[in-house]
Amino acid sequence: MERILISACLVGDNVKYNGGNNKSPLIEKLLEKYELIPFCPEVEGGLRIPRSPSERKDGRVINQAGDDVTTAFERGAELAFNICLFLKIKKVILKERSPSCGSKEIYDGSFSSRVIPGMGVTAEYLKEKGIEVYNEDEIDSLLND
Repeated sequence: MERILISACLVGDNVKYNGGNNKSPLIEKLLEKYELIPFCPEVEGGLRIPRSPSERKDGRVINQAGDDVTTAFERGAELAFNICLFLKIKKVILKERSPSCGSKEIYDGSFSSRVIPGMGVTAEYLKEKGIEVYNEDEIDSLLND
């Protein structure tokens, strides 16, 4: 069974900045076809739950308190890639609009809920390394492969 690295919040783990999750209703269907490896790059990169929300701007990640947390985000991205290498994972499903995981859209860095085209730190890093990056809105395409 093919393995897929997936944002831990999408499988129901309470790892979001506010301690919640973004559980996808398609998890059970994914489990019929894939072995899911949950991973939260923000937590694995060293950030706590709960934590101040963060947004990406000008190549950095800044939390709402004004702290630069880029290093933790970069560490999480590297760890995600290491897991992909170790487990021979070729595809990931990441949470859209996240400063780590967004694959097409992220928040603009103003903490005003404005969404712009862009990628999160982990999504960008994994894509650069040749990993196929999907978001939760693209799960159907993986189920129909």
